[in-house]
Amino acid sequence: MSISAEVRTVPEARTGGGGGSGPVGIAVVGAGYWGPNLVRNALQSPATGLIAVVDRDLARAEKVAGGFSGVRATDDLAAVLADPAVEAVAIATPAATHLDVAMAAIEAGKHVLVEKPLAASYADGLLLAEAAERRGVVLMCDHTYCYTPAVQRIRELVRGGALGDIQFIDSIRINLGLVQRDVNVLWDLAPHDLSILDFVLPDGVRPLAVAAHGADPIGAGQACIGYLTLQLPGGSIAHVHVNWLSPVKVRTTTIGGSKRTLVWDDLNPSQRISLYDRGVDLADQALMADEERKQAIVSYRSGDMVAPALPEREALQGVMAEFADCVRTGRAPVTDGWSGLRVLDILEAASRSLEFAGAVVPLRGDRR
Repeated sequence: MSISAEVRTVPEARTGGGGGSGPVGIAVVGAGYWGPNLVRNALQSPATGLIAVVDRDLARAEKVAGGFSGVRATDDLAAVLADPAVEAVAIATPAATHLDVAMAAIEAGKHVLVEKPLAASYADGLLLAEAAERRGVVLMCDHTYCYTPAVQRIRELVRGGALGDIQFIDSIRINLGLVQRDVNVLWDLAPHDLSILDFVLPDGVRPLAVAAHGADPIGAGQACIGYLTLQLPGGSIAHVHVNWLSPVKVRTTTIGGSKRTLVWDDLNPSQRISLYDRGVDLADQALMADEERKQAIVSYRSGDMVAPALPEREALQGVMAEFADCVRTGRAPVTDGWSGLRVLDILEAASRSLEFAGAVVPLRGDRR
């Protein structure tokens, strides 16, 4: 299944954007850490045409936009949103500003691509998702990893049944990273892993509850090391480990199924995905005698390992192509506002769990 196979749609836009042809006119809002990456990919993608770079610091906007013919730099967001040539905006501002900036764009009839997380809270994210649906515009989360060839192949394998029933997921994202002042390590790093889980898990298999543990051994004032344990339907479990303090960088995810186990090592470009035909089988107890049931017969399967070939391409090119296609066709993005909201649900529940020493906190339930 390719990401373009999704058939959900958003209502036809009532103002601005959509229904046209040619490159989508786009403005990038935010010229800080992530904004320049969006600018570069908006310029390189044949599906988008970059019109403006917006930042409160005009000099910074001019620096990012400088040298690109026809791209204007400005600190006037209202003027950009009033420009009919701007059909969409890509937002790369701090999470605390996402509600105000994205809502202004939605109310102006613009389609919106917003950097993770969708908003600073579940309540804010819900306002954005509902407003986009009401206005009939595309709201898409820049869950970048979901547009890498590796994660797209993982989605195909998991949702296509190649692994069988999911039994466990273990994800590690650790490095000697920048300790953030405004968010803990869960809100900084875990959105990557949570968005990937939301993207690859089969329909109907979504986390039910979460327990979180964290530590601040350096006295930073917030958790620098975090562990999330997610309860999945059918008794399976997902575990996420994030850490700013590790001297080594690790980016691995293991997905164990009843048929095969998949290992994704994002730092190994020559073999990002390994698929193991190895695991544990339990005999069908319905066919056993009473004495056999007591022994709980277990057998071990040891088969081949295969490493699927993957293309190499920049994930943000996939993000831009998906966003533009959704604007033109009205198709809902695979990583739409509702997927961003589900990630926020887990993050907020994890924060509550941290407050209560790792207590299990139920999630709000399915959103689209």
